Amino acid sequence: MKETSKTIEVLLQEHRSFTPSDEFRRQANASDPEIYARADADWQGWWASWAEQLTWERKWDRVLDWKPPHAQWFVGGKLNASVQCLDRHVAAGNGARVAYHWEGEPGDARTLTYAQMLDGVARVANGLKSLGIGQGDRVTLYMPMAPELVMAVLACTRIGAIFSVVFAGFSATSLRDRIQDQEAKLVICGDACWRRGKLLDLKIVVDEAVAACPSIEQVLVWRRGAGAESASAGTPRDLEWSALVDPQPALCAPVAMDAEDPLFILYTSGTTGKPKGIVHSHGGYLTVAYATSQLVFDLKPESDVYWCTADVGWITGHSYVIFGPMANGVTQLMYEGAPNHPQPDRFWELIHKYGVTVFYTAPTAIRAFMKWGDEWPAKHDLSSLRLLGSVGEPINPEAWVWYLHHIGGGKCPIVDTWWQTETGGIMITPLPGITTTVPGSATQPFPGIEAKLLDEQGKEVVGPGGGYLVLSRPWPSMLRGLWRDPERYVQTYWSRFPGMYFPADGAKRDQLGNLWVLGRVDDVMNVSGHRLSTMEIESALVDHHAVAEAAVIGVAHELKGQAPVGFVILRAGREPSDALAKELTRHVGEVIGALARPERIIFTPELPKTRSGKIMRRLLRDVAEGKALGDQTTLADSGVLDGLKKEYESREG
Repeated sequence: MKETSKTIEVLLQEHRSFTPSDEFRRQANASDPEIYARADADWQGWWASWAEQLTWERKWDRVLDWKPPHAQWFVGGKLNASVQCLDRHVAAGNGARVAYHWEGEPGDARTLTYAQMLDGVARVANGLKSLGIGQGDRVTLYMPMAPELVMAVLACTRIGAIFSVVFAGFSATSLRDRIQDQEAKLVICGDACWRRGKLLDLKIVVDEAVAACPSIEQVLVWRRGAGAESASAGTPRDLEWSALVDPQPALCAPVAMDAEDPLFILYTSGTTGKPKGIVHSHGGYLTVAYATSQLVFDLKPESDVYWCTADVGWITGHSYVIFGPMANGVTQLMYEGAPNHPQPDRFWELIHKYGVTVFYTAPTAIRAFMKWGDEWPAKHDLSSLRLLGSVGEPINPEAWVWYLHHIGGGKCPIVDTWWQTETGGIMITPLPGITTTVPGSATQPFPGIEAKLLDEQGKEVVGPGGGYLVLSRPWPSMLRGLWRDPERYVQTYWSRFPGMYFPADGAKRDQLGNLWVLGRVDDVMNVSGHRLSTMEIESALVDHHAVAEAAVIGVAHELKGQAPVGFVILRAGREPSDALAKELTRHVGEVIGALARPERIIFTPELPKTRSGKIMRRLLRDVAEGKALGDQTTLADSGVLDGLKKEYESREG
């Protein structure tokens, strides 16, 4: 482990920045730095140029109607999402191109072409129509990662139904709440899924959820395994996928949808309060998913095998497993199970087996790969890879250089992307044929996106410095609101800085103009009558050369009202100690002021995060206050909390 740490330190010195090779630049979809200026000069025209590459039933009358905070893009235009992903590729003679190589965790595998996916989508769509599902109806999906999930999504879009995918790991309570909020008529589910060698029963979760959902008329069950047959037996509203879908005709005319019609509802992970039903529309969302996939991932449909490891239950899976890559007609790999089953080299085995060229995953996964050891990727030939990506949270520099060296062979550009469920697509990112990247920075806004930093008073921070990150003009894939909650939409995203979208993240800009996203700023504590942002203290901690990542919470204090407590992950090669804790406390005082000094520093190898990479400060507060731990449905690894509780209690004693 010490040898690995030493190597990482050396790599950090060697890779203070990464410039794409001349060979990569020559073949890149975006290689001209002037692309930013051109997009900025006519940003509405820029987005229209991408929309024009889609297949429209009727072209729009106006590019944009903007009445802050409400935007309508491609007004009057009509199109269908499934046509962008399937029909147009088949019509162009590419029906025989592989759409998905699918691998189940036990090793079963299938390959489906674009023509076969279109056939399946049409059959599912006809099946849904036979159940009375039509335009505007809501359909909830609770399925494992399989091509049938993509078919179900695109079948809904084909007939104009609004789909809502719920991650097939959420509890029955979480599923019930989402079904009730959207008043869905139908649930499409898998009976089971494989995870770390076990066949998990999904249908029993669905049965419990829909028992309290009177809007559900029927449940369509796709059989992944035999694990849940007893749970579904004798339920009158259940329908078998094979019985309903297989006999249907393989032709189904797509419904022309208005560009502003709702495409899907996706609920945020609910780290605080009631989950928000994010609504995305057809035309604008598809435009940004298509454009960002092509430029950020440099997709080459004729030669690339692209793999985004995200589950479709998250926005990354929506935008960069289904709509963006499929609209570009690229071949993808989809995998059902865990990255460390049966061995910690499962991902590297799959990359070699399928010749993956573009790989997009989360920093949480990358840090896990590092812990498991360099020997696992070293066992496999990963030379097919030409581009790597990161999503979900800021990636710490150590993980960045490990990823570059051990997975990318020191040659693959890394696109470190920042965006949200609400933004629909990537907002801040390198362009791999243009950008000189810096470990840990998402670098620049995507062409056509305008991002600014503002101070507490809403004044723009120009040049190097930190502040609140805002998106200062509309973009096509912006959320169109919260499902049946317009007031919360305005209050949550547009009230802090009127006319500008505030994602509740802070960021800093370095001397080179690169943006570094620091994390959420919506946690504020009151220390001796002074309001302090957790983000500000976290930023000061990460500013110390020993710290890789930090989370700060406010805990009750008899004199101050609240006091900051810092949970700190150290950089490779650094060891926890009382002396270092005192040094970090002093450092925060020097950077911000004595008032901000943490009352306690807790060293930890991991932080509790959602599966999409957000730090769950609510659970950290529960640990610090000795409370029973709250809802852990969205927690990626519950084992993290056990170690944190022991460490916190030992430090407190």
